Amino acid sequence: MLRVGVNGYGTIGKRVADAIRAQPDMVVCGVAKRSPDYVAVGAAEESYPVYAVDGERTEEFRSIGIDLAGTVDELVDESDVMVDATPSGVGADNRSLYERHDTPALFQGGEDATVAEVSFNARVNYEEATGADYARVVSCNTTGLSRFVAPIEENYGIEKARATLIRRGGDPDQTGRGPINDAVPDPVSIPSHHGPDVQTIFPDLDIDTIGLKVPTTMMHVHAVNVTLEEAPDDVSEIRDRLRAEDRLVLIPEYAGIDGAGTLKDFALDAGRPRGDIWENCIWEESLTLEGSDLYCMQAIHQESDVVPENVDALRALSGHLSGPESRSLTNETLGIGLGRLDGREDLTLDRQTAD
Repeated sequence: MLRVGVNGYGTIGKRVADAIRAQPDMVVCGVAKRSPDYVAVGAAEESYPVYAVDGERTEEFRSIGIDLAGTVDELVDESDVMVDATPSGVGADNRSLYERHDTPALFQGGEDATVAEVSFNARVNYEEATGADYARVVSCNTTGLSRFVAPIEENYGIEKARATLIRRGGDPDQTGRGPINDAVPDPVSIPSHHGPDVQTIFPDLDIDTIGLKVPTTMMHVHAVNVTLEEAPDDVSEIRDRLRAEDRLVLIPEYAGIDGAGTLKDFALDAGRPRGDIWENCIWEESLTLEGSDLYCMQAIHQESDVVPENVDALRALSGHLSGPESRSLTNETLGIGLGRLDGREDLTLDRQTAD
């Protein structure tokens, strides 16, 4: 049983902790929190042992009824692997903590790629992370682009990839972020950081990306154009190949899902925890082949698409399952890819199957 500690119990950390709890080969040793806020109360109510990042705030936690299990140093020492889900930039500072205890760790995509030995995507380079001490699970956008690129590159080759990312202004709880009433090039320069980040997974991929930030908290939307080296005769072949991918969902026209808000409503109706969508959501109607150029639009849920990747990365670091074995187990326990929107009689996203 792999004992996992989670440092940072926010948007990503709480989701990763729940996903780890759903795995038959893992256990959550505890979660580390800096502030004794409602999220910390929620962690305690979920029966996660809570550890304090700042030992000087112990009494603040106790004053709101949280009986701390110890400090973050103790959590790292007790864990086989750590998941660092702290805010961007903090993870890099935490690496020395994990090194001091000789505890392998995962970092998130907000960190620079140099924080770890390998940037990780379960579909593309699981084996590269096997047995590593440190891995970085790439960002939500890079995860989504990598999942889409992988089967296209394998089957047709890619001469050039281009993506325009229409990014949410902030997560639902990030009240201080914006824009409020604007559409902001982010950055104005080209490429945005997403293209180089994808190249940490696909070093030889020629890709340009443009980023825009808009006033929504729902999901990111990608408009993708890929020039293929060997294009099929008909786009239906590409649709079939993408439909066979377990972490891609093709949204058919009949479903009436016309945007990110509808997708989130659909996920909530389907009983997904927190309305999470772990898969890429590709509008099937948008898949278009013009000569050698493939076009599509996909939605990426920024709060959750990296969650299964974190679970798989934990197994890669521990080295006890192969990539296909880990992905299959993660998919099964979370309910990924079993009830895709691939037929008129099955308009469902699978509910989470684990307790």
